[in-house]
Amino acid sequence: MPELIRSPMRDVRSRLFESARWAGYQARADDIIIATYPKCGTTWMQRIVSMLVFKSADPQPIQDISPWPDMRLRGPIEAVLAEAEAQTHRRFFKSHLPYDALPVYEGVKLIHVARDGRDAAMSFHNHQSNYTPDAIQRMSEVSLTDPKFLTPFTPPSADAADYFHEWLCGDEDGLGDPHASFFHIEASFWAARDEPNVLLVHYNDLKADRAGEMRRIAEFLEIDISAELWPELVDAASFEAMKLQGEKLLPGAAGSWDDGAGRFLFKGTNGRWQDVVRPEDLATYDAKVNVAFSPDLARWLEVGRLG
Repeated sequence: MPELIRSPMRDVRSRLFESARWAGYQARADDIIIATYPKCGTTWMQRIVSMLVFKSADPQPIQDISPWPDMRLRGPIEAVLAEAEAQTHRRFFKSHLPYDALPVYEGVKLIHVARDGRDAAMSFHNHQSNYTPDAIQRMSEVSLTDPKFLTPFTPPSADAADYFHEWLCGDEDGLGDPHASFFHIEASFWAARDEPNVLLVHYNDLKADRAGEMRRIAEFLEIDISAELWPELVDAASFEAMKLQGEKLLPGAAGSWDDGAGRFLFKGTNGRWQDVVRPEDLATYDAKVNVAFSPDLARWLEVGRLG
C-alpha cells in the first residue's frame, strides 16, 4: 500500500455524497481518482480514462468499472470497497468531493474537471429535475434517516431560472453541505493545481481540442497509446459517440432518469444559461465569483486553459 501523504482535512456530508465513506479505501500506487463538481464532465473523463486504461474504444458500463465511494445511494460502503478490491485492472474512482476532503497517497493520481458554474448549474437542473419516482424515493430514504437532514429529497423547480436562483442563493449547489458546493470544490482543487499528483482539465478545452487534452491526460497517467489506435479513441470520446453508446456506457441510467442515458447525456453544450438566468442572478453570480475566486481561477473557470 502506498504511503499516505495527507489524510482528509475536512468531513463533507451532503444529501448524496459523504467523505467518511472513503475511510476504508485501500490505495494502490497506480490508482486514479476523477473528482469533480457534478455535471462538469465527470462521465466524459471516466470514458476517456477507461479507454486509456484498457487501450480499447469498446464501450463498457462505467458504473461497473469505476467505483464511486462517496455516493450514498450505492448502498453499504463495504460492498463498494470490496468490488474495488476485486478489480484487477488499473483502478479509476469517481468522486464529487473537494480535494481537501480526499486522502492523498503517494503515486495516486487525481484528475479534476471543471466548467463554468452557470453551465454546470443548467446541466445539474436537467439532471435533478428529471429523476424517476424510484430515484427520488431512494434519495429521500437517505435524507430522512440522516440526523443532519430528516427531510425528504424534494425535486427542484421545473423552471430553470428559479433553479439557478436556488442553486446560487440556497443550498442546492451543495445539496446541504457548503463544502460540497461548486465554489468550495473549485477553490479547493485550484489551490492544489501545482501538486505533482493533480491534473486540472477544463470542459471547454475538451470541446475545443479533444485530442490534445486526451494526450495531456495520457501523459499525466503515464499511459502509451499506439499511433494506430489513437484516432479511434479520440473519435469514441466525442459527445455524439458517447450518446449513441449511452445504453452500453450507462445501462443503469433508466432506473434514475426519465429518459435513461439519453437524459444523462443530454446536450453537452455551453451557454444555455444566457437565455434563461435572470439579470439580477447573473450579477449575484459575478459578485460571488469575485469573492470566492482569485482572478486567475475565475478566468480559467469561464474560458478554460486554451481560452
